[in-house]
Amino acid sequence: MLTNIAAYHFATIDDPPALAGRIREWATTGSLLGTVLVAPEGVNIFLAGAAEAIESFLTRLRAVPGLADVQAKYSHSRAQPFGRLKVKVKREIISFRKGEQADPLRGRAPAVAPAELARWIKQGADDAGRPVVLLDTRNREEVDYGTFAGALTLPIDNFTELPEALAPHRAALEESTVVGFCTGGIRCEKAVLWMRAQGMDNALQLDGGILGYFEQMGGFGYEGGCFVFDERVALDPALQPQVDGEAPVETAPVPA
Repeated sequence: MLTNIAAYHFATIDDPPALAGRIREWATTGSLLGTVLVAPEGVNIFLAGAAEAIESFLTRLRAVPGLADVQAKYSHSRAQPFGRLKVKVKREIISFRKGEQADPLRGRAPAVAPAELARWIKQGADDAGRPVVLLDTRNREEVDYGTFAGALTLPIDNFTELPEALAPHRAALEESTVVGFCTGGIRCEKAVLWMRAQGMDNALQLDGGILGYFEQMGGFGYEGGCFVFDERVALDPALQPQVDGEAPVETAPVPA
């Protein structure tokens, strides 16, 4: 059984190419496969391999200044879900192109914990009695595999399209508590920062994204699986692969 991790962390990286080189060396030493993105704003990691090699990699990563608090989300698979190791240097670890209006290095947007969100879903409102709108910040292909029941989904193919797609809904959301969510938290973290910069003080992010919610709350309030952009295709609320074949395939870099 292989261990799979998804992790991201926003931190100032002074020399992304140098860190990318070290990450490639650590992953190669441990025979890990997957995708790692490094940018001046942080790291975005999707790797699979032996459990011991994964933990050794995380230990080395957390020794890097600014990355001590990297938190990984774990799942498991019988087969290697990645075809090769890709370590790339990017301008952003998730492209949104909104500059200071969505800069996690300037401060994190307020978040709601999975258990708190589950309570809100169960009671039909937040603790102040306001209606809760779950906003899916992922693209339409991902949404087709599953999302929270009743979530507001947007007809987008790329994350950069979210601001325009959200515009027609702004007025209708004014009296609600809006909880943005995505696979692992990286996109909703940027999206909610931008939303609050646009005056949407009622917007929160789901801490840890869907995968973090699955870890803590299972599938309560969620319908279907979570698309993960590798050979597993999607994970169910028990974090089990929807497809767990034997031959790895080439995949696109995985948003979180």
